[in-house]
Amino acid sequence: MKRRLPRPTLRLRLTLLNGLLLVGAGALLIALAFLLASEALQPAEHLDPSSRVVLADGRQLPVEEWERQLRRDVGAELLEKGLLALVAISVVGVVGGYAVVGRALRPLQQVTATARRLGGQNLDQRIRYEGADDEVAELAGTFDAMLDRLKVAFDSQRRFVANASHELRTPLAVMKTEIDVTLSDPKADLAELRRMGTVVKDASERANALVDALLVLARSEAQTALARKQAADLADGVPGALDAMSREIRRLHLDVALDLAPAPVVGDPSLLERLAGNLIENACRYNHRDGRIWVRTGSGGGTSQLIVGNTGFEVDQADVEGLFEPFRRGGRERTGARGSGLGLSIVRAVCHAHGGSVHAVALPGGGLEVTVAVPSAVLGAAEGLPSGP
Repeated sequence: MKRRLPRPTLRLRLTLLNGLLLVGAGALLIALAFLLASEALQPAEHLDPSSRVVLADGRQLPVEEWERQLRRDVGAELLEKGLLALVAISVVGVVGGYAVVGRALRPLQQVTATARRLGGQNLDQRIRYEGADDEVAELAGTFDAMLDRLKVAFDSQRRFVANASHELRTPLAVMKTEIDVTLSDPKADLAELRRMGTVVKDASERANALVDALLVLARSEAQTALARKQAADLADGVPGALDAMSREIRRLHLDVALDLAPAPVVGDPSLLERLAGNLIENACRYNHRDGRIWVRTGSGGGTSQLIVGNTGFEVDQADVEGLFEPFRRGGRERTGARGSGLGLSIVRAVCHAHGGSVHAVALPGGGLEVTVAVPSAVLGAAEGLPSGP
């Protein structure tokens, strides 16, 4: 059976590197000491070459031979003790280095252990490193921050799936109930069947609209690069959107104010039309009788803007950012509310797909003003936007 070699872990590699550096430095010092000792041990230069040296045991040696023997003995002793010292220092250095490297890499082992334990149900675990403020601490902090972002994303996805399921289940339940009740009534006449058909048609249209909105949202969020890129104008989608909501505008007696200056962009015209349509649809749906809607477009500072504002019920500014999350309706989050709650989510996704941004401001007295900014097709355009409703 073939014996497996030790895994070349980072700790092992750093320890071996530390050992090699230690041995190399020690060997260099021994060699340097040997050379210095050899250069220093030259007493024959200061004596008469014909003279002789009397040793402690009574022997007499020529000066040059005595010098060679002295240098040989000193070199051998220096080499022997130096090598012993080098071995001792190397052993202590390798063992100490292995322990120090292991302590320094302990947070990495915590990262690995935490990552192995993580799953969709326990994303609340963190490393919480409390050691020195070094690169390892930076790595541990970055890992914890990544887990925070992942937890937010997972929670958002769970809410999205739960809300989407709820929104789809309701019209399907309505259709099933209407069909079951009508078919179980032996006295149901043509008028009752027509009423059932109308209810089922409305529920199916609602489900179809929700599925269509979900597809647009998925398409917009998945696009890191637009499939279609052509010249467009943010103002082009406004007339069609107002025409589609004309019935609601007449019903609520809404006053519509337009200030449509050129707002050239490059992008997908159908998505940009959907963006304008969703903003104007929201401005109508969440308005009140005899309310107002204002729509402005223009360009300046390298961006083209579309601003849609409306009167309506009061919204807390702290809750405005949440309105861009799927199925959020500004306090009307139940299925009975009008709309699917995906309008502003689609607006944000379309903006991001076009490299733009969107933000909203809650207005005093009620209502909302949403500003969309997309990189302009004509950088440095001079047109400005009037301020205020």
